[in-house]
Amino acid sequence: MNRRSFLASAAAMTAQSYNRILGANDRIRLAQLGCGDRSHGHVHMVQLAARQTPVETMAVCDLWSLARERRAAQVEKLFGVKPKQYKYYEEMLARPDIDGVMIATADFQHAQHCAAVVRAGKDCYCEKPFANTLKDAKETRAAVKASRQIVEMGTQHRTQPYPLAVRDLLATGRIGRIVKISQEWNVNMQRWRREAAVRELKESDTDWKRWLLDRPYQPFDPRVYLEFRVFRNFSSGIFDQWMSHASDLVHLWTGATHPESASANGGIMVWRDGRENPDTVSVIFTYPEGFLHTYTTTFGNSYRSFCRIQGTEGTIDNFGGEGASLFLATREGGPHEPDPAGDIHKPRYIAPPSMGPEQDRGEIVRVAGAPQADNIGPDDDDAHHLCDWLDAMRSRRQPRATVDHGFSHSIACMMAAESYWKGARVYWDAKREEIVDRPA
Repeated sequence: MNRRSFLASAAAMTAQSYNRILGANDRIRLAQLGCGDRSHGHVHMVQLAARQTPVETMAVCDLWSLARERRAAQVEKLFGVKPKQYKYYEEMLARPDIDGVMIATADFQHAQHCAAVVRAGKDCYCEKPFANTLKDAKETRAAVKASRQIVEMGTQHRTQPYPLAVRDLLATGRIGRIVKISQEWNVNMQRWRREAAVRELKESDTDWKRWLLDRPYQPFDPRVYLEFRVFRNFSSGIFDQWMSHASDLVHLWTGATHPESASANGGIMVWRDGRENPDTVSVIFTYPEGFLHTYTTTFGNSYRSFCRIQGTEGTIDNFGGEGASLFLATREGGPHEPDPAGDIHKPRYIAPPSMGPEQDRGEIVRVAGAPQADNIGPDDDDAHHLCDWLDAMRSRRQPRATVDHGFSHSIACMMAAESYWKGARVYWDAKREEIVDRPA
């Protein structure tokens, strides 16, 4: 099917999709676009969601034959139904019986694939990062807003109970005005290298030129294809993968939509394995609301990842890496302790502080009915977030993680990447929606 035929077909399909109103008992029919590792999690999420609401996966699509065969086998094993396999998504999107599409392709492909899905009249669950070029981010946001489709970003912490409880706690003024949010999420591993899969992939089993989309042509390289996260032209690595979640949490907690400036530094400190993106990096963001956000990751040491929200009247500490649900709220750091280092009475520790001084009334954040908080938190296959999308598909309301939220976290990721590669501070021009070299 050529582009003109696809667009004509998509226009007709859009009208049909608008006419299909899902009832509470109607089975939602999904397709998987991109059949790599994250797609395995998507299918698992659908399986978990199916225990609560009628939903099934009926089609899988991937350029690589082996990937789509594996995902089809997983679907058949879990649901007892053999899904239809597609190499090219245009053919899959032309089907009138597909309600929604879950996207788990490469970082640089997400936005363009999301635009194609909504233009075909399908609802969309789009993995983060939403986009890693401003052109794609703007065009896809416009496509979503011009449609009637329900689009949910895969930033699942927006529907999880503990991050939401922290948002509500901050809104009460419990720790005063936020002045700084610090996040440090570490591992001690190579990350994103897939040796076995690289050996399996042959150019004849995929479509390399199609995979490249609008990126400059280069000879086929199975490492780039499967380990795209470590190569500059296809991902910003740590920023796209992990900091997208970190920035989204900052936006959730503060209501902010974009940084004012970003300054990033780092490098390849441990894994000198041919990667281009850094394995260790720090970023400092300033926000127009008047607070600082710092983000750090290292792949060479995993000691005590954390997130800390500092306010003028106290502090909220999170223990663990991305997604951890164990939060401590305390008055410690407030104005009654102006300079603990200079005053032996407020406070003095001779061992790790645990809950802190009794007079600061530290307490663990609790959420009734939620799983017990810990420093691990729910894994990525969180059906709660998927169910938010499925419920929104039925009611046609906006989901908790919208395209605007995706646009916001993408701004932060792109600013961090541009600052890192330029070796200079960059700024966001909110009126023009452009990254610039001087304050707007």
